[in-house]
Amino acid sequence: MWWEHLQQLDGTGDLPQIATAAGRALVVVSETYAHAMQRDLHRLAATGAETVLIGGACEVEGILRVPANAALRQALGGTLTSLNTRTAASWLEHCTPGRLISPQGQARWGAWAAQVARPERYARTPVSDETVIAFITEMKNLHPGSSRTRLLRLFRDKGMACEQKRFADLYTSTIGR
Repeated sequence: MWWEHLQQLDGTGDLPQIATAAGRALVVVSETYAHAMQRDLHRLAATGAETVLIGGACEVEGILRVPANAALRQALGGTLTSLNTRTAASWLEHCTPGRLISPQGQARWGAWAAQVARPERYARTPVSDETVIAFITEMKNLHPGSSRTRLLRLFRDKGMACEQKRFADLYTSTIGR
């Protein structure tokens, strides 16, 4: 419902209309957005436009899907949150010029992805909120200029587990910003 409402408010047209005019479309969305956009993705596929879906939630007949692959994060850099965007940029680098989909481009992408894929497995120890708060307090005293992101990296480098949002919430409640 929110996606349909946004489409009505935005007024910039819909995906199938844009793809038909351009003859192609590169759609980069998370699983959550893809679920919301499912009807539009099926309408987009029906246009016959050359379409690549980076990320998404499932295969859509008529659209080439390149699923999110966390094993490529190290080669692409950054966080998992922005992996789809960096995957799209890399996909475009591997494409045949002027084409989103070609057997040669798909082969280049597949060979590259197979070569650089490195599954990430973390053996971090889950800890209590009190342990996280004690770490934040200690590190802010030792390194007052350190950012929240830097402290989370140090925390994880010590082999302790803490989800990013949880760390941010505990940081804010401890430090105040």
